[in-house]
Order: sequence, then C-alpha cells, then structure tokens
Amino acid sequence: MEGQGQFRGPVRAVIFDWAGTTVDYGSRAPVAAFTELFRRQGVTVTEEEARRPMGAHKKEHIRQMLAMESVANRWRQVHGAQPSPDDLESLYGEFIPLQTEVIKLHADVIPRTLETVRILRECGIKIGSTTGYTREMMAPLLEASAQGGYSPDSVVCADEVPAGRPAPWMALQSAMRLGVYPVSACVKVGDTVADIAEGLNAGMWTVGITKTGNELGLSQAEVEALPGGELANRLATASERLLEAGAHYTIEGLAELPAVIDAINRRLSGVRHSETASLG
Repeated sequence: MEGQGQFRGPVRAVIFDWAGTTVDYGSRAPVAAFTELFRRQGVTVTEEEARRPMGAHKKEHIRQMLAMESVANRWRQVHGAQPSPDDLESLYGEFIPLQTEVIKLHADVIPRTLETVRILRECGIKIGSTTGYTREMMAPLLEASAQGGYSPDSVVCADEVPAGRPAPWMALQSAMRLGVYPVSACVKVGDTVADIAEGLNAGMWTVGITKTGNELGLSQAEVEALPGGELANRLATASERLLEAGAHYTIEGLAELPAVIDAINRRLSGVRHSETASLG
C-alpha cells in the first residue's frame, strides 16, 4: 500500500504516443490522410497546415484545420461558403476509412523502439500508450506493430474517453489500466505539443521526441540526407517548441529515453543533478 508521504520514485510506467514516437517515422500517415481528404474536396492544404493540430482526436484535428483562415478561404473559393458543422461531419466520416487504409502503409516500428521497451521492462516499468486515432483506425496498426515486435501493455484511443488531447483522460486511463499511481510515477512520451499538454494536464512527467516525430516531419531517409548543420538547426527548433510547451525533457529518439528515466528517478529521490532539459 502506498504511503502518505511525498512519492520518491522510481518511475513505474511510460506512456507512449504512436505515430512519430514508436511507429511511423516522421508521422507520415496522418499527414497523407489529411492532405488526401481535402484534395478529394478540391481543396489543397499544405503539409504544415495538416501537421499543425497533430496529436488531437482526428475529428478535432479536422475542425482545427477548417478553422484556419487559409484553409477556410480555399474552401470558400471551391464550395462557395465557409465550412459548416455538416461539412465537418461529412469529412470525418470520409476520413475514418481513409486513415485506416493509409495507416497500413506507415506502420513500421521506429528503430531502437524495441530495444528501449525491453530495457524499460527489465527495470520493472510498464508500457502504456495513447493515440489520437480511434480504435477502428488503430486495428491495422496494432496488428502490424505486433508483427514488428511492439505490443504495449495498454492502448487507449481517442474515442474511448470523454475528450482527446490536450485533455488528460487518455493518459489517466492508461495509468489506471496499468495499475500505476501516483501520476508522478508515470512519464508521458510523445512528439507533439498536444502530447506534452496531455501529460502535463495529467500531472505526469513529459518527454518530447524531435528527430522521429511531427515537429521535424521527415522520413528516416530524408533525415539522413540532410546536411549536418541543417539537421542540427531543425532539431534545435523542434526541441525549443516542445520545451516551450512544457516538456520536462526533449530527446531525438527513444534510444535516449532510459537516460532520461534515470534522471527523473534522481529528481524523484531528491538527488541533485546537472542534466539539461534537452538531451537530444
């Protein structure tokens, strides 16, 4: 039974995001689906516009895209009126099967994910996950990731809670399913501002991912083709954005996560340390 004093560690659960964090290097599947969805309506959207609300429930994501002045103006030019609530419902209905199909093309487990998960589990840490995808959308991804060797202990989807990110409900539901408390024993790891907000609102530690995720938004081949200086600048910008959102730490990829867990354990135990917030 937990004592009544201040929690002194160690970390007992890590709750991962999916696309851009553990699978789908560069978080390509959502972008491909959103741009295709609007293309079918005769409206061109940029990748930056498609990425801006990333991490939210996909219906909320579409709503935020329609609320962008640039997108709304293009919609009006094509359809003769501002996007309406009925348009949102129609788009979301079309989006569900589209995203479900596109996910299958971007389901590879990101390198070093399996090794990191193994290390965490060997330390007695449970593995949870949350996602802006619905359970229907997740079905093919869960199958593909399991075939690739990655199966978290808990999967909570955006349609299984009262509200998706930035609300804390998915992260808290994950902790409950894992049987882990207090929330300061949990670390939320993700690649979007919405992931960080979800973790902070749940009272958890938060770690932002830069190189493999939405903030950089590049495939592994594109990342490897970038000149070193340009990559460093882009990673610094991504890290700054996630730190400004409140992330306790940022890292380039999951290989660095065990070191962050060690740092968090030292902080929980009251041991002073000199680690910087950005370890990537």
